[in-house]
Parts: sequence; C-alpha cells; structure tokens
Amino acid sequence: MAQFNLENDMSNVLRMDAPITKGPMMRWQRKQNESLLSNSMNNCSINTNCSMNASTCKTPMKINKSLGNGKTPSNNSKTPKANKTPGKNKTPGKGSKTPGAADRFIPNRGATQFDLGHYKLIAENASKDNEMLSPSKREYQRSMNENLNGDALASKIIAYKSKAPQAPEGYQNSLKVLYSQNKTPGSCKKTARHISQVPDRILDAPDILDDYYLNLLDWSVNNHLAVALAGSVYLWNAGTGDIQQLMEMENSEDYITSVSWIKEGNFLAVGTSNAEVQLWDVENTKRVRCMTGHAARVGALSWNSYILSSGSRSGNIHHHDVRVSQHHVGTLSGHTQEVCGLKWSPDGKYLASGGNDNLLNIWSASQQSENSPLCSFSQHLAAVKALAWCPWQPSILASGGGTADRHIRFWNCSTGNILSSIDTKSQVCSILWSKEYKELISSHGFAQNQLIVWKYPSMTKVTELTGHTARVLHMAMSPDSSTVVSAAADETLRLWKCFAPDPQKKKEKSSTVKSTANTLLRQSIR
Repeated sequence: MAQFNLENDMSNVLRMDAPITKGPMMRWQRKQNESLLSNSMNNCSINTNCSMNASTCKTPMKINKSLGNGKTPSNNSKTPKANKTPGKNKTPGKGSKTPGAADRFIPNRGATQFDLGHYKLIAENASKDNEMLSPSKREYQRSMNENLNGDALASKIIAYKSKAPQAPEGYQNSLKVLYSQNKTPGSCKKTARHISQVPDRILDAPDILDDYYLNLLDWSVNNHLAVALAGSVYLWNAGTGDIQQLMEMENSEDYITSVSWIKEGNFLAVGTSNAEVQLWDVENTKRVRCMTGHAARVGALSWNSYILSSGSRSGNIHHHDVRVSQHHVGTLSGHTQEVCGLKWSPDGKYLASGGNDNLLNIWSASQQSENSPLCSFSQHLAAVKALAWCPWQPSILASGGGTADRHIRFWNCSTGNILSSIDTKSQVCSILWSKEYKELISSHGFAQNQLIVWKYPSMTKVTELTGHTARVLHMAMSPDSSTVVSAAADETLRLWKCFAPDPQKKKEKSSTVKSTANTLLRQSIR
C-alpha cells in the first residue's frame, strides 16, 4: 500500500490545478484562526455557565481541522455571527443588560442637581462684575450665601449614584456637633475695621455752586470749617456748632471761587470771580488786604508758609508774599487753560498744579518766574483737579482726572516717574490722604456720587460711602484727621467718621507718653 500512497502524493504534487492540501496555511487562514481562538477564549471567560467540554467551546485542533480543507469559510460554519468579517471582534457582554444604577460614565439624572448647576454658572459670571466691590460688601455677600444656601454650594452637581436616605426628623448626628466645634465662628473672625456707612452729621449748603473747577471748602487747625456759598463765605465751628458769615461779595453777580486756610488757622484766603485774592482776619472778621494781578477768576489757592500761590482761569500761577506791600513775587506759566488744582508738598519743596489742559505740572520752590516746570505729566485724559501729597512720603503725589479719564495716578516727583494707576470708573473730584492709616479717600461724580476709601499701595477698596445724590465736588479733613467732610452739588455737607483712631494704638501711644514723662521726671529729680 505504500507504493500507492507515494504515487498519490507524486500525482498531487505534479497537478497544478488541484488545491494544495498540505503545506503552510494561507495568511487569511491564519488571521481567521487567531481571531476565532481569541473570541472563543473571551466567550468562555465571560460566560460563567460555560463548561469546558468540546460541544460548547471549540478546541483549536478542531478549528484547524475545519480550516485544513482549503475552502473559504461558509455561513454554515459554527463561527459566531458577529465575526463574519475577518478581524472584527465580538463585543464582550453584548447580551448583558444595563444595570439599574448609573455606572461611572453615565450620571444619575434623578440625583443630579440641575438648579444648583445653573446657580453656580450665574454666580461665576457675576463674580467678574463684583471685582470693584469693597471687601466689606464681598464679606457680606459671602455670609449671606452661606446662611441661605448652607452646604449646597460645596456639593457636587453631577451624581453617579443615588442619594443617601434622609435622616428621620429630630435626629442629631453627634459627630457633626463634635467636628463643627473647632470652626471659627463668623463673629470671631478678624475683619477689617468698621467704618460707618451713615454720615455722622448732615449740614445744609444752599446755593453752593456746581462747578468742577472751583475749590469751595477747607478746614482749619482751629476746627473752623469754611464754606463758600455763591457770593458769601460762612464759618462753621465744629466744636460748638456755631455758624458765622465771614464776608459777602458787593456785586450780586460776583461769586467766591476758592478758599484756603493758612497753616496757623487765623487767616483765610479767598479767591473771587473778579480776579481778586482777599485775605481775611477771622478773629476780628476783617479783611486785611486785597491782592490783584490775575486776568480771570481765581479757582485754586495753596499756602506755603507766608507764600500764597493762586491759580486762575488764564492758566497763570501767581506767588504772593503776604508780609510785604509788593505781594506779587513770581509767576508760573505752564498751563494753557484754567488752573483747577494747586497743592504745595508737606515739606514745601514742590508745588503741584493741575489744569483743564489735562496737564499735571510739578514746580520747584526755587522757581519764582518760570515757563517750564520741573516735571510735566500728560497721562491724564481730562482736567486734573484732585491733588494730594502723601503725608509720610513727601515726594509721592496722587492725582485724579475728570470724566474722560477717571483714573487715580501716583507719581514720584523726585524721579519724575509714575508709580501706579487705577481706573475708578467715575469722575475723580477730590483726594485726601489719611494720617492715621496707610489709606486715602476719593470723591466721585457720576454715576454713584460716592466716596471710596482705598488701601495704599495695593489700592484695594476698604469701603464705599454713599448718600449724596449729586457729584461730590469737594472734601476736607478735620484737624484730628478722623473725620472727612464732603460737599456735593446736592447742596449738602456730610461728615464721615472714616479714619477714627484704633483704640489699641491709642492706648499704646498714651502708655508710651506716660512712661516718657515718668522717665523725664526721674531724671530731673536725680
């Protein structure tokens, strides 16, 4: 029989038209074999009821036997239906049902808080608009959110499992009480110092002029407040509350344009619309002298010892020596329009002038008659009226621009550089520095007509003081630096207790003074 097998083999080899029954498998057969083997293994591992007999899971030997005929696999084979296309695997667990609870990819709609998600989106967009709010208002909003919403803001929006059942009514969790005792209550948290949002006193100021370029308010070291109302000047004694009319213009068409107290507080300089600068003795209610020389109204005044500087609508600044008969000792010509801001530095080295030509000029005390200032800044885009020198850094100047500018800018006049600036969103009418804190206050016009207390140098809002119904044109500070008076176009004066001294610091100062006095007494006794 062996010779017949050999003959058959030889004939099969020599016949080129017959299928090859022996030899290596075709590439597509190997791929099909591998895919069937992997699917069979996956089906056996997923199906827990699968037995290991040959009827349920085909062995590789039988698969190879079925593929050894060289025929293309037909639909009658026992290949799974999902694997008709070679290389396409069957999805594991296709026949299993989706569980009732949500899996880790599909959230549970019944437990998802859609209202909370909508509120968080709105709150996130609103937080961008609240950047200009003062810290006290932000803290108030935060505490109100905690009280009204509780822990809802800290919870998740999307839930992947059902919520735990609610506790029975009246149930108190002992652990919650235990771990909530260490939290610092809101009343014990250290917050910013309290500044009353209500004015300490409101005074009437009838007929006060609504003119941005005038300076109609000043407070003396003797606690006398000078206010210019149309053509008259009134003095209010803040200690006793008495009101006195100091002077009145002879012509009903003329009006007062500026007032300024001398450092000692016994003389008051008054600028008028008829280009005069008058000097008044307050104790005797007597006009000492009348100084002329300007070509237009005098809207700004500032004292440097016995030198009185005055700025007029013509753009010129005159220096007056009030001790001599020939008072005019110098002229500064650096503005092309009205001078509306004028301030000497605390050390008397520099004079800052702001005008309606959007210029801020810095003059040296040695410049008596000059046309070119020491420094000239043109960054402001509107009239520069609000000027204030820093009390603890005499070379630092703060300036504020009008409606088209709305910025407060800080300058180092020793180097001639700008330090910083901030957009206040409204017209800046006046600026004052605090001597008790490293803060400053600014008064504004449209749209809120408010006063803003700023922290320096971060320029973060400490608080906002509202109440005026028209733009706040003027401000002045009390001799003890604790109270600020504001005058607005709504014909009212409001006194704000915004820089009250810290009681703790006050005690420390008093104890230091007592210890110094005791030390001096002991030294004198020895």
